[in-house]
Amino acid sequence: MGQVTVFAQPRTLTFADYPDPPLGPREVRLKTLFSGISTGTELTAYRGSNPYIHKRWDADQRLFIKTDQPSQQYPLSGWGYEEVGEIVETGPQVNQVKVGEVVYGTWGHKTHHVVDEEYASTRRLPAGLEPVQGIFSHIGAIALNGILDAAIRISETVAIFGLGVPGQITAQLAKKSGARVIGVDPLQSRLDLALELGAIDVKLDPQDGSPAERIKALTQGRGADVCIEVSGFHGALNEAIRAVAYSSRVVALGFFQGEAQGLYLGEEYHHNRIDLLCSQISGISPELSHRWNRLRLVQTTMALQAQGVLNLRPLISHVFPFSEAADAFALLDNTPEKALQVVLAF
Repeated sequence: MGQVTVFAQPRTLTFADYPDPPLGPREVRLKTLFSGISTGTELTAYRGSNPYIHKRWDADQRLFIKTDQPSQQYPLSGWGYEEVGEIVETGPQVNQVKVGEVVYGTWGHKTHHVVDEEYASTRRLPAGLEPVQGIFSHIGAIALNGILDAAIRISETVAIFGLGVPGQITAQLAKKSGARVIGVDPLQSRLDLALELGAIDVKLDPQDGSPAERIKALTQGRGADVCIEVSGFHGALNEAIRAVAYSSRVVALGFFQGEAQGLYLGEEYHHNRIDLLCSQISGISPELSHRWNRLRLVQTTMALQAQGVLNLRPLISHVFPFSEAADAFALLDNTPEKALQVVLAF
């Protein structure tokens, strides 16, 4: 039997047993080593704000529908998308991977998981990386997809709003793309870390005054060439719109919840002809989709770590035993200023 985390109800985490199935001929069994907690999507399920819990997603129409039967209901089992594990068993016809190899991927906070050998063979942990660094494959792909959507040119000024884990990765990628990067976050510790890692050139605390007005001043009144909003806070999106240059792009990468309070679309958005683009990991920009897909995004993220282009290990602030998952989620929910990337160790 395996064990998996369950959100029994909002802000209540428990565990459940599940059968660990026999392997098919070309399947492998993974024993989870580490699983990272997402402070965006996962916390929306933990807190109860995720739209799937309150509405039904109609996949044919691609619409959320108000209903008494939402797409997901508590208890919610198996959330999590930042995993890395070791192959502990292989099916009789498996010949591309072997026991002992380490595989990264997405399978939720659970002790064991079964995948086919193709999945495992395309997600081997690159040489030179610690196994715990495998947890960044998916969250890194989200950030990389946002960078592709941003279409940054060398020497441009890029402002990153929100320096949580995805924001830190986005900032590093923007810097490596040749941009001058401005980081915006109300937490000094996150600004200092991004500066220390060389991800940003300028740090701005929104509590010290309007970031948009200061970004305009830093760019001779022009504004940032690109703004990327990663916090999922509507007020930050409004500041990103205010901060970008005329007829330029704002990439909305954060997962916004509820009504858009603090977003004034009749002001700078309307008058400055802003290109507001949603970046979401389920889709690649149509102009890139003939050569980019999700697998390339995750493989590229891991390769950039192995090459030293991305320095993500310092983003891990806490490692909790799997048995203390409830405490890990409570830390992120109640005191987010005290943590960055929280990881469960199995």
